[in-house]
Amino acid sequence: MRRLLFALPFALLPLAAAHAAHDEHEHHDEHASLAAHEHGAAQLNVALEGQRLELALESPAMNLVGFEHAAVSTSDKAAVARAQQQLQTPLALFGIAAAAGCVITSHELHSPLFEAHAEEHEEHEEHDKEHGAEHSDIDANYVLTCSQPQALAAIDLSELFKLFPATDKIQVQLIGHNGQQGAELSAAQPRLSF
Repeated sequence: MRRLLFALPFALLPLAAAHAAHDEHEHHDEHASLAAHEHGAAQLNVALEGQRLELALESPAMNLVGFEHAAVSTSDKAAVARAQQQLQTPLALFGIAAAAGCVITSHELHSPLFEAHAEEHEEHEEHDKEHGAEHSDIDANYVLTCSQPQALAAIDLSELFKLFPATDKIQVQLIGHNGQQGAELSAAQPRLSF
């Protein structure tokens, strides 16, 4: 299944190209595709295969905690802890219908900000300085098992936009009941049907 989730961006390239061409036509000065690290923007890949639902969220740390440097102050540490706690609730974050009977099989959160030891922060910062990186990302990967996957009607990111208001848009790529699709979701338009 992990191969399916990783293949999702490639499978949706024709859709992304069509969307980009449409955006370029409408918005001459805006970038049509999601940049590798764009504050306010995130990416969510969703794949449903049988009863297995995988979700992978990639976001600049700025969107989720309000900064990208190592958490040093008490308020920074509290913001990181709060984001970690909120990211551990995928059923709420992604508006997974209770009728689908989904349970979390596994989840992983990755970010230099989540490292437990100060020495590791320093190593990451040193590595980033050496390689010209200025940004921190947060990646959240979830695997859910759904007893009634046919009840999955939509992904609803309303709660995610509410909890992380610095996130303006999320590029969603989804493989579900009706094949593959993609959309750019926002607080004003937070739903994508399976």
